[in-house]
Amino acid sequence: MVFDCGACIAKYLLCCFNFIIFVAGSVILGVGIWLAVDKSSFIALTKVVPSEHLEQFTQPKVIDQASYILIVAGAFMFIVSFLGYCGAIRESQHLLTAYGVCLILILILEITAGGLAAAYKGTAEEETRTFLKSTIKKYYTSGNQTDAFSLLWNHIQAQLSCCGVDNYKDFEDAIHWDKNKVIPESCCVLAEPSTFKPKFPICTTRPDELNSYRFKGCLKAALEWIMSHMNIVIGVGIGLGVVQLLGIFLAFCLCKSIDGYIK
Repeated sequence: MVFDCGACIAKYLLCCFNFIIFVAGSVILGVGIWLAVDKSSFIALTKVVPSEHLEQFTQPKVIDQASYILIVAGAFMFIVSFLGYCGAIRESQHLLTAYGVCLILILILEITAGGLAAAYKGTAEEETRTFLKSTIKKYYTSGNQTDAFSLLWNHIQAQLSCCGVDNYKDFEDAIHWDKNKVIPESCCVLAEPSTFKPKFPICTTRPDELNSYRFKGCLKAALEWIMSHMNIVIGVGIGLGVVQLLGIFLAFCLCKSIDGYIK
């Protein structure tokens, strides 16, 4: 099909961009399926390079939960990029329209979520607090037998130097919590943040203001981090919005060019 210069640029930009996303989505989906059906081979592979940093990611529960996340994320990327790539390369109005509609829906959902969070800031914060506390209560596990939720919480606490949602008392209601401990290792002042190794071993049973962050809540710490990096957050948000708008614009411009050629 013969296009003008603008339509050709739109076509090949869509092809290149969506091909990259398509490949990335395929890899993520493939890794997710691999972890779901054969976690033992992944664990064996990590043993080739012994590392304390990898051990926390080889727990069966962590692998199972991570595989589901990867499958969902990979499948989403695969489907949307497939519509964009095949629609552009095959010059299909139907596929391009479906791709453009998908991007519009994603953009609407993002704007709606942001608008609701800004308009109902107090309610949104309280709902977030309730949800985060429920993840600690239902899923947080102390000790070696951990899962994805526990691992995520440990990394958040280690990186933000905080403890629980509001403070260390959030762990008192955790179903799988070791009652012999007052706080998890990740709430302590750490010698090795990546492995959650406390600088003071007594910290988990006798925490104080010097050896732990027991009174510093992670929700407040996260909000403070966002406010201190607001320029970056806004920049990333605007960048994602521009990319999505560009994809929508190119998809429908190419559709119009195809329609004009057919007529």
